[in-house]
Amino acid sequence: MKTEMEIRTTIRQFVLENFLMGDTSSMLKDGESFVATGTIDSIGILEVTYFLETIFALQVDDRDLVPENLDSVNNLTQYVLRRQYAA
Repeated sequence: MKTEMEIRTTIRQFVLENFLMGDTSSMLKDGESFVATGTIDSIGILEVTYFLETIFALQVDDRDLVPENLDSVNNLTQYVLRRQYAA
C-alpha cells in the first residue's frame, strides 16, 4: 500500500506530464480545481480514470466520477486513499 505522500507525488507527476506538458511553472496548488482552471476537460477525466485504474489498480465506478473525487490533486489523493483502505 502506498503512503499519502507517494500517492500525491505520483498524481502531481501525472498531471504535470500529461496536462501541463512538463511546465512546472503552471503546476496548480493541490487544492485547485482542474476543471475550473481549464487544466483538464471532460476527455481529460477519462485519462485520469485510466491512470487511476492502471497505476493504483482501482476500478473507478461510474458513481465515483464526481468532482469530489477527481477535480484536484487533493481530491484524487483522498479518493485513492479511501479506495486503498476499503480494499
